Amino acid sequence: MWLNNILETIGNTPMIQLHKVTADIPATVLAKVDYFNPGNSIKDRMALKMVEVAEEKGLLKPGGTIIECTSGNTGMGLALAAIVKGYQCIFTTTDKQSQEKIDILKAVGAQVIVCPTNVAPEDPQSYYSVARKLAAEIPNSYFFNQYDNLANRLAHYETTGPEIWNQTEGKITHLVCTAGTGGTITGTATYLKEKNPNIKVWAIDPVGSLLTHYFQTGEVDHSKVKPYIAEGFGEDFVPANYDMSVIDHFEQVDDKSGALMTRRIAKEEGLFCGYSAGSCLQGLIQLKDQLQPSDIVVCIFHDHGSRYVGKVYNDDWMKSKGFL
Repeated sequence: MWLNNILETIGNTPMIQLHKVTADIPATVLAKVDYFNPGNSIKDRMALKMVEVAEEKGLLKPGGTIIECTSGNTGMGLALAAIVKGYQCIFTTTDKQSQEKIDILKAVGAQVIVCPTNVAPEDPQSYYSVARKLAAEIPNSYFFNQYDNLANRLAHYETTGPEIWNQTEGKITHLVCTAGTGGTITGTATYLKEKNPNIKVWAIDPVGSLLTHYFQTGEVDHSKVKPYIAEGFGEDFVPANYDMSVIDHFEQVDDKSGALMTRRIAKEEGLFCGYSAGSCLQGLIQLKDQLQPSDIVVCIFHDHGSRYVGKVYNDDWMKSKGFL
């Protein structure tokens, strides 16, 4: 039986046990490998959901233009939905994102505008501000704003959480996930904790993000924000998708450790993942003393290594950053 279109391949991604890179972890460690989605990332799930909700609410009309600020993966999911459903796409991104991400978005028909990274979210040059300005100026357009769009976390409540629960036969004890917009970790955690409130949820954050300090204190302290190289997770503000009550701990991982672990996962497990997968697993290793042999840990591996061949998987780039 065939499928009607590419969007019907989203979800139902495999769970794969890790062995070599987790040899020192006293637990069973499983990777939810979401680069098997058609756009090669977990963001396909929430991109499609945001489009469907916007259509239902009449916010996105036939022939309209999808506008979004993206580090690349959400844009890819939105672009696939736009192709099937007949929309145009304009994406803003930051100059720290890999060239591969920008080229891939253009390959699927999107217009991409690159904005500076190291400016405040409210700065007119920021990729958030530019996206809002475009949406105000372009007729029949809609700015999705994945950070505050609660359809983001709803997608994971409806799909990612149930898949993990079923694939582990309800035996999961820990969820480990890098934290960015908050949609993946909050939506997935909410579903899993409804099934079993004793499941521990550990969020992994890059050093330089303000999310860890906010989780610990409830304060938005911009003095905690520093430049970091890791892509696709960490924030310099707190998106509306967060519900910190379903997260038990935030763990920070430095750029170098995350990058080196990403390369190890590829070489030792055969999983060609993105930067956040390495940081996710490195965060788990930092917390391994809290685990027992009976624990079943699920790490979410968000995206594919093809997004990072010019960076994490490039020896010259790694040396330029002092990582090799």
